[in-house]
Amino acid sequence: MSALVAVDLDRTMIFSEGALGVPLDDAFECVEVYEGKPLSYMSARSISLLRELSESVVVVPTTTRTIEQFRRIALPGAPWRYAITSNGGNILADGEPDMHWRNGFELDLVGIGAELRSRVSEDWVLKYREADGLFCYLVVDTTAVPEDFVAEWSQWCAARDWNVSQQGRKIYTMPNAVCKSSAVAEVRSRLIQDGTLDADARVFAAGDGALDAEMLIAADAAIRPRHGELELLGFTRPGLTVTDSSGVRASEEILEWLRNRTAVRRV
Repeated sequence: MSALVAVDLDRTMIFSEGALGVPLDDAFECVEVYEGKPLSYMSARSISLLRELSESVVVVPTTTRTIEQFRRIALPGAPWRYAITSNGGNILADGEPDMHWRNGFELDLVGIGAELRSRVSEDWVLKYREADGLFCYLVVDTTAVPEDFVAEWSQWCAARDWNVSQQGRKIYTMPNAVCKSSAVAEVRSRLIQDGTLDADARVFAAGDGALDAEMLIAADAAIRPRHGELELLGFTRPGLTVTDSSGVRASEEILEWLRNRTAVRRV
C-alpha cells in the first residue's frame, strides 16, 4: 500500500450531539455509549466514507483518549491493525497495547500532578484525571478559570519539557515526549518493515486540536476542520488544507479529501 492515514477522532471523525453543528436525526448513527447513554455520533455519509477508505489504505485511529475510552467507540472500519491512543503514549497492535513502546517513556507524572493540584481550586476545577499513567488533565468550569492560569502553568511546564493545551472544558498537561507524530512514525516504520506499506508510503493526517498540530506538520499532507482549537489559533502550514465546513459536515469533507488524495496514488 502507498499511504497511511492517521485520523484524530473526537470532533474530527466523531461528535457529541452538541458538537454536530446540525440537528440530530436519522441520518446519524451512535458510535459510542457511555453509562448507558448515547455519547458520540457519525453521519451515515462519514461512516460509508471511513469504511471505504479503510478498505483501500492503512487507516490508523489516532487519539488522545485512553485505551479504555477508545475501546468504547464502535468505529467503522474496525478491526484495526494499529491504533494510537493516549496522545501517542500507547500503540495498540491488533487491539492490544504494545508494552515495549509504552515502557519507553520515563515520566514524573506524580510530581507534575502534585504541582498542578497545588495550583488549582475546586471553585473552577470539576475533575482531575490521570490518563494511562502518561499525562493528566483537568475538567474545568471555563467561565471561572483564572485568566492567567494556562499561561503561567504552561511556562512552568515548558521548563520541564511538558506542555499545556486547553480543548473545551479540558486542560491537558502533556510530556513533550508523548506525541501523536512520533507514534505515527513508529507505526509507519513497522508497516514498511513487514511489507504492508511501500518504502516511500506517504502519510496523510487529520485533526482539530493543538495536540494534533505536530502530527499535521509531520504528515506529507494534512487537513483540519474549520472548527476546534486549531481554528481558534488560526493554525496553517504548507500542505495543510482547511475544510469549508464545520461540525459533522467537516468530517465528511475530510474523508472525501482523504479518499481523493490517496486515490491518486492508487491509480
